[in-house]
Amino acid sequence: MSELDLVVRGASVYPGEGPPRVCDVAVRGARIEAVGDLGAAGAAEVVDGAGSMLCPGFIDLHAHSALASFDDPLLEPKLLQGFTTDVICPDGLAPAPVGPGRQEARREYLRALEGDGPPVWTWTTFDEYLDALEETRPALTLVPSIAHGAVRELVVGGDAVAPDAGQLARMREEVRLGLEAGARMLSFGLVYIPGAYARTDELVAVAEEAAAFGVPLVPHVRNEAAGLLEATREMIDVARRAGAPLHVSHLKAVAYDELIEPLLELLDEAAEDLDVTFDQYPYTAGSTLLASLLPGWAQAGGALATLERVADATDRRDIERDIRQGLPGWENLLGTLGPERIVVLGRTLAEIGADRGTDAVDTLCDLLLESELGAPMILHYSTDAAVRTIAAHRLQLIGSDGIFGELPHPRLYGTAPRFLGRFVLREGLLPVEEAVARLTARAAARVGLGDRGRIEPGLRADLVLIDPAEYVDTATYESPTQSPPGVRGVWVAGERVVRDGVATGARPGGIAR
Repeated sequence: MSELDLVVRGASVYPGEGPPRVCDVAVRGARIEAVGDLGAAGAAEVVDGAGSMLCPGFIDLHAHSALASFDDPLLEPKLLQGFTTDVICPDGLAPAPVGPGRQEARREYLRALEGDGPPVWTWTTFDEYLDALEETRPALTLVPSIAHGAVRELVVGGDAVAPDAGQLARMREEVRLGLEAGARMLSFGLVYIPGAYARTDELVAVAEEAAAFGVPLVPHVRNEAAGLLEATREMIDVARRAGAPLHVSHLKAVAYDELIEPLLELLDEAAEDLDVTFDQYPYTAGSTLLASLLPGWAQAGGALATLERVADATDRRDIERDIRQGLPGWENLLGTLGPERIVVLGRTLAEIGADRGTDAVDTLCDLLLESELGAPMILHYSTDAAVRTIAAHRLQLIGSDGIFGELPHPRLYGTAPRFLGRFVLREGLLPVEEAVARLTARAAARVGLGDRGRIEPGLRADLVLIDPAEYVDTATYESPTQSPPGVRGVWVAGERVVRDGVATGARPGGIAR
C-alpha cells in the first residue's frame, strides 16, 4: 500500500452501526482507504489510538449555525465536541429567501437565535445565501434546510392571514427552489412568526414539495406544553397527507412530564406506517427568542410592529391579560413556567424585575426594547428523569439546538459529550454502539448523506477520536463556554481540524448541496 495521509492504529473503531472492533483505519485524501489490520503501512500522520474510541464524525440535526460562520468559520464550540456536520435553518427560520429591502427586518427577528451575520446581507434568494455561506469556508459541513417561515414571510408577509391560491403556489415554488438548491429538510416553526399563522392545509401543501424530493418535514410543533399531543398529531397528519417523512425537532414536554409517555406512544404508533424520527438536546432547560413569550398578535407585522406594541402601555396591559388568562391553543410559556424559571443573561425575569421594581410583563417588554428583540432566554421546564426517558427511546437522534452568544445555553458546547459521555459511557443508559449510531450513521441517513456517518472504505473521512475515560460535558448554565476534555482528534474530509482539544485552524468543510 503506497503512503497514506493518515493511519489511526489500534483504536476501538465504532463503525456507525454495529459493535466496535480494535483495528486500524487508513485515510487517503478526503476518503477512508482501508479498515482492518494494516500492519506497518506508512502515512504522513500516524496516530496511536490505543485505549481510544474512533467514531464517524458526529452530526448535529438541529443547529443555529446559519450565520455563525460569517463571524467564526471554525465554529469551535461544535468542532471541539466532535461535530463535523451541522444541519442549519431549523424551526422554519432562515436568512433566506428574503425580499429586497427586508433583510434588516429579518436580521432583527433572527438576531437572538442566529446572530447578525455579515454587515450587509448580499442575498435575497436561498441559492444566493448558500453561495455567500460557502465563501466563509466553514471548518465543518453545513447542511441547509428550506424554512417554511422564511418562505411565508417572503410571499405573504408577517400578518395573520391565509395565503390565497396564487400565494400558496408561489410558496410551493420557493420551497421547490430551495430543495433544488440543495436543502435536505423542510423546517417549520409553528410557534414563531409568521409560521404560527399557518393552518394545517397550508402545511400539507408545502410539505408535498418535500415529499416529491423525499426529504423530511422537520417541525417545531405548535405547542410543546399542555397542547403537545394535539400539536404532534397535527404534524403526523401533515406528513401522512403529504406522503413525506417526519422528523420532530427537540422533542420535549414543557412543564408537563406526564405527557411524555403518551407522546412516545403516539410516535411509536405513527412509526408503524410512517417514516418518523425525532431529535433531542439532553438538557432540562431550553433556549429561544425572548420575544416568543409574547402572544401571537403582539408579534404580528414583524420586528418594528412588535417593538411598537411592547412600548405601548395599553398593549402591555393586553399582553399581561393574555399571559394571565391564556389564549386558546397558545403555548404561553411565561404563564406556564412563571418568571422564576425564565433566565436572561444569567438572571431570572423575577430577579431582574425585583431590581427594577417592575412586574414580569413590564420587565419582559423593557428587555425586548433594550435589546431590540435581540435577547435570548433560557427556560427551565423539565426533570432529569424526563430527559433520560426521551433519550432512551429508539427513535431518538441528536440535535443540539445550539445558539451562539455571549452567555449561551450549555448545549452549544456540551450536547454530544453529555449524551455520549455522561448518559451512555458513565451511566449506561444505552449500549455505546447504539449511541454512536444515533450520532452518526442514522443521522446521516435521515438527511440523505450517504457519503458519511460510517467508517467504511470509500466513504468521507469525517472522524472523531475520543478518550472514553475523559470525554464528558463540563459546560454548565453558570459557565457554559466549556468544551469537553478527551477529544484527541477530529478530522473533516481527511483534514485534521482538532488536535488534543485545540482547533488547528483548518477549514475543509463547506455546504452539502
